[in-house]
Amino acid sequence: MKARLDTRKVFSYLFAFFIAFLASCSDHDDISGGGDPPASALAFRLDRGGQINAFYRQDKIAAHLLMRASTKPRLLVVFPAGNSGTGLWFDDTSQPVNWSQDTPISPTTTQDASGRMLYGIRVDVSADTNHLSIRQALLSSVRFLRDYNGGATVPSDIVAPPSVSGNVALWQRNRVDGAPGYALRVTAIDGGAIAADGAGKLLLQSPSGAPVLRLRIEAFSGETPLQPITHANLFTSAVNPDPLSQNVFEFLSFSDKLLAGSWQYDTYFGRDTLISVRMLMPVLQPDVIEAGLGSVLSRLSPDGKVAHEEGIGEFALIDNRQHGRPNDPTPTYDYKMIDGDYMLAPIMEDWLIEDPRGQARAAAYLAQKGGDGVTNGSRFVANLLRVAQTAQPFAQQALAANLIHLRPGEIVGNWRDSTDGIGGGVSPYDVNVALVPAALRATSNFLARGLLDPYLSADQRAVLANASAAADVWERAAPPYFQVAVTPNDARAKLAAYAPQAGVPAGVVPSTALQFDAIALDASGNPIPIMHSDGGFVLLFGNPSPALLARIVTDVMQPFPVGLVTDVGMLIANPAYADPTLWPRFASSAYHGTVIWSWQQAMWVAGLDRQLARTDLPSDVRTLLAQARQQIWQVIANAKDMRSTEMWSWSYANGQYRTEAFGTRSADATEANAAQLWSTTYLAIQDPQLRAGKYWWEARAAGGDTPRRGSTETAAGNAANAVNAVKGAAS
Repeated sequence: MKARLDTRKVFSYLFAFFIAFLASCSDHDDISGGGDPPASALAFRLDRGGQINAFYRQDKIAAHLLMRASTKPRLLVVFPAGNSGTGLWFDDTSQPVNWSQDTPISPTTTQDASGRMLYGIRVDVSADTNHLSIRQALLSSVRFLRDYNGGATVPSDIVAPPSVSGNVALWQRNRVDGAPGYALRVTAIDGGAIAADGAGKLLLQSPSGAPVLRLRIEAFSGETPLQPITHANLFTSAVNPDPLSQNVFEFLSFSDKLLAGSWQYDTYFGRDTLISVRMLMPVLQPDVIEAGLGSVLSRLSPDGKVAHEEGIGEFALIDNRQHGRPNDPTPTYDYKMIDGDYMLAPIMEDWLIEDPRGQARAAAYLAQKGGDGVTNGSRFVANLLRVAQTAQPFAQQALAANLIHLRPGEIVGNWRDSTDGIGGGVSPYDVNVALVPAALRATSNFLARGLLDPYLSADQRAVLANASAAADVWERAAPPYFQVAVTPNDARAKLAAYAPQAGVPAGVVPSTALQFDAIALDASGNPIPIMHSDGGFVLLFGNPSPALLARIVTDVMQPFPVGLVTDVGMLIANPAYADPTLWPRFASSAYHGTVIWSWQQAMWVAGLDRQLARTDLPSDVRTLLAQARQQIWQVIANAKDMRSTEMWSWSYANGQYRTEAFGTRSADATEANAAQLWSTTYLAIQDPQLRAGKYWWEARAAGGDTPRRGSTETAAGNAANAVNAVKGAAS
């Protein structure tokens, strides 16, 4: 009898384990212990590179808890409300400090000294050390937390001193305009203590002899809560069943805007919104699409520029104060980027003209008015006028000087918006070859459909009338300015010098000239010969000729360092063929260097699918595109654990690549966000070559259940015949 009972117990345990296993297939860690969050709450974990990222959202409370395991430990709680946050930075430790989350995040509220409500979270955590010394505590805008984390100074009036009572330390302050502000309460629990050391710093201590420091963290923000879009209102039935990516997208989705990423970008970013809406459009419900597009339209400048980033909350107050507007919380907008100006029109076209759901809503959507009484249609016309007017000089005289340049005085202007992102160039490839002609085509299409008739004057219509002819010129005349060709001998010599300092083998150089497009033109109109992934914009937004398609795809799909492909992802840049002075600026530790950005791979797959849907391509080009798509699928699957993060790097040893979370190495220029809006775009992408019911992250080899981990070398070899056949067409 006993044996039989034990068997039943074993079966019960196995069944429970099986259910738990199914739940874990979402690739995230469920918060456990100390009770469960409310049933309607969104709560999930996303741990990368030794860093715990725990997310919570319910009603008025949305928060991201981040704890970094490092010799430079820190603990942050950031809130989408007001893009605000609280943070503790600790003194360096001799050994890496590892954190644990001991209880689920729970919602909590408190009142400030004036009786005003603050919203926040409570969680118990522990660190495997007997003490931590607090170097700095900050409660303010995430923009200032981000600056401090990067080594910059912050305004002195956002620094609040702590008050200590027994085993509790409290930081609390109003916003600089006296509005409800922020609070952080840290309690040393299970016998721990808080005391000041000889230098006046707060020291968090475990009980005598205890190797673990246990803390209760309570963090609050008084910024106005955002209105969340609930899961039921986000996706259509076509969405891929990837719970982790769905959770990330849900956490970042609010009725006023879609947030770019957390922890560093918990607010509106125009480019991120537009790319995400475009790529996720097939699986998003209409209200979500229009919330995203509406957030861009409502933040346009009067002359039609797309806002890159908004400054809200305490950042806006201090920014306005510095510009002579004290105690003014009006949001500030950054218009330095140029790519968004030309991205809006083709994405509006995709929704209001190409998507049947959007077609049915187009007239009503364009007629909607914002709080200032201006219609979406009128705002959009301002952007189209900007597109047409700035594109006209090149359409009239196709000189390099008439291409779209970075704005005066700026060193950034497209998505590669770090100091060295386009190698010192001034005319980016993506803007000039892909986005400007796409925007002109969209302008012509809107004009032809009459959708904007209620919002156009006769003079404005005349400005837009030549958009189609201008697009013809741009599509024909802009790409040749960016063309680069490298002979086999030159390539061999450059790779022999570059590969050792990159830490990889030089690879096999093709027998014909390498052909690719420059990342940008310099101020003299010369191409900067850095190979890059921005051909994906042409695939997604354009209808290039077979020769241009071959040029975009063929050589970038070679294994790195000849091309861009590694076994852990497609790199966004390869400086091997450029001047050696550029090599260190495009290292694997550079934000826009030889690293992998998740959304760029998704854009390539979506773009390749779009091109393969065409019926006018010759068979050799179709073969090339299909093989490129399969090759990218392969490396996406290899690094599937990184898919929802902003970007990642790599290391190479013993003939193998491995992923490295960006920002966890001392040489990394910054750190990547754990949750990034445009890294969820795989939710709209399926691999049509997989077995029915299988998605890319469940990819299996055709002959069995072993996960595919093919080599890029092999894939490149299989594609060699197609490559050689098509390169002639691109010459």
